Amino acid sequence: MNRFDQVLNSIEQAEFLDAPSEKIADAVSVLYPGVAKDLASGTPWGHAAHPMLTDLPIGIWLGSLMLDLIGGKKAQKAADKLVLAGVLSAVPTIWTGISASAVCRGKEMRVGTVHGLGNISATLLYSASYLARKKGERARGVRLAILGAGALTGAGFLGGHLAYRMGVGVDKTIFQAKLEEWTAVMAEDALLADVPAVAEVNGVPILVYRSGSSLYAIADTCSHWAGPLHEGKVDEFNCTVTCPWHASKFSLRTGEVLRGPATAPQPCYEVRAQAGQIEVRSKTG
Repeated sequence: MNRFDQVLNSIEQAEFLDAPSEKIADAVSVLYPGVAKDLASGTPWGHAAHPMLTDLPIGIWLGSLMLDLIGGKKAQKAADKLVLAGVLSAVPTIWTGISASAVCRGKEMRVGTVHGLGNISATLLYSASYLARKKGERARGVRLAILGAGALTGAGFLGGHLAYRMGVGVDKTIFQAKLEEWTAVMAEDALLADVPAVAEVNGVPILVYRSGSSLYAIADTCSHWAGPLHEGKVDEFNCTVTCPWHASKFSLRTGEVLRGPATAPQPCYEVRAQAGQIEVRSKTG
């Protein structure tokens, strides 16, 4: 195990972070109601909001560092403005990041907490840097900015670990195999009206639902955090299902996300009753 993995392992095992992290998660459920939660998650755009916003403060602050190194009055003035712009752009970035990490638990929650603290520390350091610059204490302002860049780098490393090694924020259905041919998943008489049922095909759980004479089928694994949709609440009138874990709502007809925090739609299947069997295949297009 290399030194980076040793550090990461220490953070993942830091159980003392659980209590404060859970309090933050509870606060998020109150502070991010309804539309605010969807906006923080990125549901209206069909893409997680936090990763899109992180490029702004990182790029802006990197630009300010380059201008500080170049020197000269014009470069210094531009660097000062970029430091402030980075601080302002960091606010919505942190806001969306807190929302994204609030649903994590266990190791992911611990790493997410340290990642968030690193980003907040970087923002505070850059804020102090801007104030020092405004007071004419340029050398101190530059030193604070360099410290901020260090905190930002560490936080970014943890963010990459969360996404690429721990799978946080990844569509949980993306690697599920498609069913190219009609495939029997259950006996027709086993599917009761208005009662969600789950069938497994090649290791992929599929939610099957009958409403009157209509049949619907979507992936049972919630794209947001792999919650079991068949255990959630089904609205028979609107033909929707709500994830029991984080309350994402999906259309049973199309798999479309109707309410976040999910951003990716559910894989949807064609479904039919044939020779006493319920058969499904992946929709194309």
